[in-house]
Amino acid sequence: MPKIIAPEVEFSKLVADLKQAVPEIFTADGGYLNLLEGKWQEPGQPKPFHSPIDGSDLGSLPMLQHDQALRAVRAAKAEAAAWAATDLDERKRRVQDCLDHLRPHIDLVSKLLIWEIGKTYKLGFNDIDRAVEGVQWYVDNIEGMLGDRKPLGVVSNIASWNYPMSVLMHAVLVQVLCGNSVIAKAPTDGGFISLSLTFAIARRAGLPVTLVSGPGGELSDVLVKDPAVDCLSFVGGRYNGRNIADALASQDKRYMLEMEGVNTYGIWNYSQWDTLADQLTKGYDYGKQRCTAYVRWVVERRLFPEFLETYTKAISSLKIGNPTLVDKAGDKLPDLAFGPVINAHQAEDLDRLYADALKTGAIPFYEGKLDDSLFLPGQDRSAYRAPRALVGLPRQAELYFKEPFGPIDSVVLVDRVEELVGEMNISNGALVTALGSDDEQWATRTGKELRAFKVGINKLRSRGDREEVFGGLGESWKGAFVGGKLLVEAVTQGSHGQPVLGNYPDAILLPEKA
Repeated sequence: MPKIIAPEVEFSKLVADLKQAVPEIFTADGGYLNLLEGKWQEPGQPKPFHSPIDGSDLGSLPMLQHDQALRAVRAAKAEAAAWAATDLDERKRRVQDCLDHLRPHIDLVSKLLIWEIGKTYKLGFNDIDRAVEGVQWYVDNIEGMLGDRKPLGVVSNIASWNYPMSVLMHAVLVQVLCGNSVIAKAPTDGGFISLSLTFAIARRAGLPVTLVSGPGGELSDVLVKDPAVDCLSFVGGRYNGRNIADALASQDKRYMLEMEGVNTYGIWNYSQWDTLADQLTKGYDYGKQRCTAYVRWVVERRLFPEFLETYTKAISSLKIGNPTLVDKAGDKLPDLAFGPVINAHQAEDLDRLYADALKTGAIPFYEGKLDDSLFLPGQDRSAYRAPRALVGLPRQAELYFKEPFGPIDSVVLVDRVEELVGEMNISNGALVTALGSDDEQWATRTGKELRAFKVGINKLRSRGDREEVFGGLGESWKGAFVGGKLLVEAVTQGSHGQPVLGNYPDAILLPEKA
């Protein structure tokens, strides 16, 4: 018998639940609105939006133009002074109220994220749960981190689609807790619906938050350059990040620009293959659509047979399919490694990068296949790709210097430690890297030569939560670092002009321990 979409995640049911929870985000005919000037308004120019799960129609994004976004920024600025003057205890009370009203909707947000950005239920749940519990930690600890620091004013947020809750919503609520007024651009590729729910609850709690949707080229001048914006938080690719960094070069404006890099994992003098197998499968969460995904394996040549055996066994155990399907009503949602990539266009770009690598001389050693039983018969699979892996990636291949942001791994074989370090530093800075070796003392010493903000020894490193700081070196990060106390410092000003730690054009100010 073919599988069915679990009744609990039918999109029509989720929309009905959404309309009951936050009716203010909808137009009279069921379209979506933007949140600006303190109220839900402006349906914009509707842009059809389709789910990566099966290509189904999810509605339309309410895309704004320049002048409407400018109104939003100016209104956020008008709210900033009064909010900055609001007592910290009152700000804490309102953020706590927001969290208390978000918790009953965690399940709904988790299921919306399945359809919007192709997460499994488990990964969607983790995204919103991490956001809520992470902000709770800041509410409980804000006094010690904030001290006598003052808010900057208006913080503008432009973030990628992959973690709309644990990255974007989390940052927004901490920025507001610190006394800032906040405006955020909804990711065009997905997340607007779930973000509308969470922003509606935040606004009901009396928090000065604004959510707008629109094309990046049209809105970036306003959200990045407008004088009303006092701070910019950006998460995205290097191309857009570099353009933003150039635009901010002549402005006295705080910024945090998190960009991609090739995160590498080096293997040298190593025998812990069972441990590595667990890390390989864990590393495929969300199909490697993460800024901290490890996509390049730099392996001592003599160890390649063991690595190949471990890799093939681990990756072949992964299940990739439609995360909404069950055998019968009442069954638990499937436990999949991942579902689709964000859209068919991204899947096609992965194919292009893979074909280019083969054309330039790379050797494929793993090509996964999709299991028909994990899909509906005849459903749109254009956004699904099974894992693929290459060895011997030549420098002329585009993939050599680029993060694929999808399920493609590449392996580079080396014979000397100097080669290992050089290949691991290939992208001039990364957010995370790792080194696997039986000689941990050697690995720790060699790890100091790697250009990454976080270096794992025989373990993966991640963005981290709560007190754990986060940033990047080289071209992977520009501006203030975040996480824990550093996130509070990034969006506030000290009374004595204390330096804010970060990666700047003229200096790198690192925390003592990353």
